[in-house]
Amino acid sequence: MIIYFDENMPKHLAHGFNTIQIAEGLKTGHEVTVKFLPEVFNYGADDAEWIPKVGKERSCVITQDLNISKRKDELELYQKNGVGMFFLRGRSKKQGLSIWEMVQALSKNWDAICKIALEEERPFGYTFQLNGKMRKVV
Repeated sequence: MIIYFDENMPKHLAHGFNTIQIAEGLKTGHEVTVKFLPEVFNYGADDAEWIPKVGKERSCVITQDLNISKRKDELELYQKNGVGMFFLRGRSKKQGLSIWEMVQALSKNWDAICKIALEEERPFGYTFQLNGKMRKVV
């Protein structure tokens, strides 16, 4: 199972969470790999190119791009290809999270992210933020 951090997430967070998840996976038996999407599909890759491939892998994507749910064609592409989505929300529409706040939000929700990614039928979408629980949106 692969969880991709998309290009609007810091690359070093994907690498860090992958390093941690390798050790955690040995304890839990959950085989989860974390990858930075542009390192696999290049920066600026067309959605129609990579989304079907991510769907075939039964993989998930963590993004800060909350507008996906407002762009009908993009949302349909995720749903049609069976991709699981996790949307990391900022403090408000105008104020995002610092890197450390992203680490905290991801850490607080990581167990739930992995459980959902491994067990839930796709497509799905969840939002989460620094304070608060994961909330299903799609």
